[in-house]
Amino acid sequence: MKPFLYFSTAIALCISAAPAFAHPDHANQKADMTDKSVQPPVAEKRPHTATYHGVTINDDYHWLRDQSYPLIDDKDILDHVKAENAYFEAQMGPQAALTETIFQEMKGRIKEDDSSVPQKDGDYIYWSKFDEGAQYRKHYRKKAGIGEYEVSTPDGGRAYVQDNGGPDQLILDENELAKGKEYFRLGGAEISPDGKLLAYAYDDKGSERFDLHIRNLETGEELKDIIPGTLSNIVWTKDSKGVVYGLANENWRTDNAYYHRLGDDPKAAKLLYKEADIGFSVGVGVTVQEDWIIIATGDNVTSEVRLVPADNPTAKPIVVSPRKVGRQYSVDIRDGVLYILTNDDHVNFRVATASLKTPGDWKTLIAGSDRHYLTSVSLFKDFFVTEGRIDGLDQVELRKYATPTKADPIKFPEAAYVAGLGDNPEYAVDKLRIDYESMVTPDTVFDYYLSSNTLETLKVQEIPSGYDASQYQTERIMITARDGTKVPVSIVSKKGFKKDGSQPLHLYGYGAYSIAIPPGFSSARLSYLDRGFAYAIAHIRGGDDLGYQWYLDGKLTKRTNTFNDFVDAGKALIKMGYTSNGKLTASGGSAGGELMGAVVNQAPEIFGPVVAHVAFVDVLNTMLDKDLPLTPGEWPEWGNPITDKAAFDFIRSYSPYDNVEAKRYPPMLWTAGLNDPRVTYWEPAKMVAKLREMKTDDNVLLLKTNMGAGHGGKSGRFERLRENAEEAAFILWQLGMGE
Repeated sequence: MKPFLYFSTAIALCISAAPAFAHPDHANQKADMTDKSVQPPVAEKRPHTATYHGVTINDDYHWLRDQSYPLIDDKDILDHVKAENAYFEAQMGPQAALTETIFQEMKGRIKEDDSSVPQKDGDYIYWSKFDEGAQYRKHYRKKAGIGEYEVSTPDGGRAYVQDNGGPDQLILDENELAKGKEYFRLGGAEISPDGKLLAYAYDDKGSERFDLHIRNLETGEELKDIIPGTLSNIVWTKDSKGVVYGLANENWRTDNAYYHRLGDDPKAAKLLYKEADIGFSVGVGVTVQEDWIIIATGDNVTSEVRLVPADNPTAKPIVVSPRKVGRQYSVDIRDGVLYILTNDDHVNFRVATASLKTPGDWKTLIAGSDRHYLTSVSLFKDFFVTEGRIDGLDQVELRKYATPTKADPIKFPEAAYVAGLGDNPEYAVDKLRIDYESMVTPDTVFDYYLSSNTLETLKVQEIPSGYDASQYQTERIMITARDGTKVPVSIVSKKGFKKDGSQPLHLYGYGAYSIAIPPGFSSARLSYLDRGFAYAIAHIRGGDDLGYQWYLDGKLTKRTNTFNDFVDAGKALIKMGYTSNGKLTASGGSAGGELMGAVVNQAPEIFGPVVAHVAFVDVLNTMLDKDLPLTPGEWPEWGNPITDKAAFDFIRSYSPYDNVEAKRYPPMLWTAGLNDPRVTYWEPAKMVAKLREMKTDDNVLLLKTNMGAGHGGKSGRFERLRENAEEAAFILWQLGMGE
């Protein structure tokens, strides 16, 4: 049984808040509404030095890291963080009405009582919905009907009756679980193979440690089997009597896979696998026919997969192929044949097969391609699907097992779009669920019928306050970076947008971990567009937008390509008349927050207000600290400055915190999460402290720390939306467009 909710331990904040702007001609009339009576907190300077590779680093704000982390109880630190929050509130206070206006506008574009499209999985149909005004989802199921059937009528005739299945059954209410809590996030949730039990896990602190619970769906009873501190998917054994999962260790790393048999003491769970390499993380999954449990381990560049029978999880694992540095692979199994997606002989991956008897003997099924970047393989009973990108455009292709190199691509209605497989939990299907959107087309759910090669529209994201796609335009341009590389930029604006430099433009980027930023739809973004902004996504190196090499060209010793691409995109957009210096706003989160820190250090003069969320800006110090949760696993992405002086020198040359200078900076808003295990709260705190000390301008500099949340900010759909509105109000205010 496939999960009705998938849990991901990899979060990339791709926040695209969309402020509601007044007329763009007001952009050059910045109003000084700063509350001069409230002074910004000045962090105490406490000298601290450390020497690496013969180089001594001075860090006067090192003290902002609580030495008892992850416990944060240092009074001086908490007082400083609270003082920054008070300053944020004081400065944003005059913008409260504006924030509320923007929030209500964004909220008005959300269908409050929205439901997902129901999907059949085995004997049941599953869906989720929001009640009007609710922050979280309710999850439902009902017995699947058998469709139309014939019956006898009293007069001896025949009639046809539609069986729509059983009554609706509420199986999980996130609102009940979140009641009275400042933060709530549902993680893994999966129905047992026999359909009788629900395993689910949630985090109510923002710390990304999820407590796993088991619910009897026939009686509503909560079993006593509670497993704290999980950080993985949840996999049921074939007999529905046990679960496989991973636990977060003391450093927030999942280096294990455990099997718990229902009714046993969770402390006596059987360890199935323990990873010795501190840089590797372990994840669990199940094959498409649900006969094998997958235990995968790896870092950002290397992977290794083990298999155990789903009906005997404690059996000796089968190692598919021992790890080789730089080789990645993933595995699924159909009728005893392994299907492997790997980059072993081509940077854009190939598909290979092997038998269970010789799992390491891989034979090419689909060769790697310089143009076609393969990103996933999904197996079904009579065919399989490959997903990927050609020239940055999503491809969804059906292939027969007998003729795997002959692809039948699904054709979509627009020239530029975002598309991929949606929720397809069953193995034997005659149609596929497809998700689709573009920068002007709201999120759309299709069913693709295999017999006719046609798309049926099941749902289009509803914009209650109204939306007319014909009023907007999108384009994709190529800018030339300083090293001659052509970098794509996707742009959306309202028709009539003037390319004379008079109008503002918001530029978004991420550029790390091979995460592409697709040119998709955002209802919040309409507030940009309706008030004269263009909105652009720079598909910079470090993501895999144009293939895996695009990612490789933005990491390790090529990391600065990412920052240069973004700056060069901004300058090119200014030169082309999309905007002008000071009217170019920007935002990014997490590694995208690092991007924001790097670009304001490099070219502050081109930017108007900049927003950096949970920003990874203290790169050098973090990569030097092997005891932090994610550091060892990050070395393949950034380099290991502990053992490699060249890596030390290079990271030091661009690390935003280490490169703050005495010069003018644009207005900036930084955010952090006190419980964030990914980008620790002290990184933005230190960055803001140093900026306050060094910068020579009087532009507004704010730091907001969520005291009860982690990397993803506040939970609940409206609370997240309010934070987007806050960001929007800050940008609008700083452009003098808040009237």
